[in-house]
Amino acid sequence: MAIATIAIHGGAGAIARASMDADKELLYRQALLQIVASAQALLAAGGSALDAVTEAVRQLEECPLFNAGKGAVLTHAGTHELDASVMDGRTREAGAVACVGRVRNPVLAARAVLETSPHVLFTGRGAESFAEQQGLEMVENSFFSTPERRAQLEQAIATQQTLLDHDGTLPPDRKFGTVGAVALDQAGNLAAATSTGGMTNKQAGRVGDTPLPGAGCYASHLVAVSCTGTGEVFMRTLAAYDIAAQMEYGGLSLQQASDNVIHEKIPALGGSGGLIAIDASGQLVLPFNSEGMYRGYAVADELPVVAIYREES
Repeated sequence: MAIATIAIHGGAGAIARASMDADKELLYRQALLQIVASAQALLAAGGSALDAVTEAVRQLEECPLFNAGKGAVLTHAGTHELDASVMDGRTREAGAVACVGRVRNPVLAARAVLETSPHVLFTGRGAESFAEQQGLEMVENSFFSTPERRAQLEQAIATQQTLLDHDGTLPPDRKFGTVGAVALDQAGNLAAATSTGGMTNKQAGRVGDTPLPGAGCYASHLVAVSCTGTGEVFMRTLAAYDIAAQMEYGGLSLQQASDNVIHEKIPALGGSGGLIAIDASGQLVLPFNSEGMYRGYAVADELPVVAIYREES
């Protein structure tokens, strides 16, 4: 029986301890801990890796601290366009949605695509119609808005910037990232899920790496990967799949492959960010090339671990 393992992330970026408000930091740590512990309990009860990553990301979407679901960033048009994907390493089946604005939990729509459709990716109104037909909860686009996100958009427009999840001139407590989860269940199966609101002041219709299997999310019999960072660069490098390919064809370890992608390939193209990944043996990595990454993990019945800054384990 495999050792059940879960890891989550809430985005990587310019997150420095010196500039983080103590109360806000506590909220992040509490949210990460609660979500990791919930997924850990699901796996301990014999739940599947696919169920664990779906539920972890759903909870991250419900938390306005992160840039997915409630609290997602706004486009230049002042609307929300959300992306999500899930992938089952056992079968390599995948489901994804992009540019949805009325589905309360995009990751549940992505899961429905995986389970009930012969297709992999739905976008826009087609994705919303599919989700509604599946009985998923639909909301007004304004449901995802928060005052902080409105202020962030106004600042981005005023300075004529398009702010990535993990970057920009905003205070650290307003820098939110893509969210994701990877898991290994007791049966030895792997799965990954990723969800995002994109980047502040993005053009309507822009799609990043999150809903693209192989770019921002990937799972096979070898490894499960969820990425966060400069989406265009993660797409151009097929970052998530590249890790699996280096392991399968090059014989590299998970640590070696992840370091190659995050510390060499992504920066070489001007990108930044991080990822979380678990291999079939239970090895876990959480590399990032920015100042910090919101992250947490739990192995078997051990106490969960959460971290934010680079100097933390």
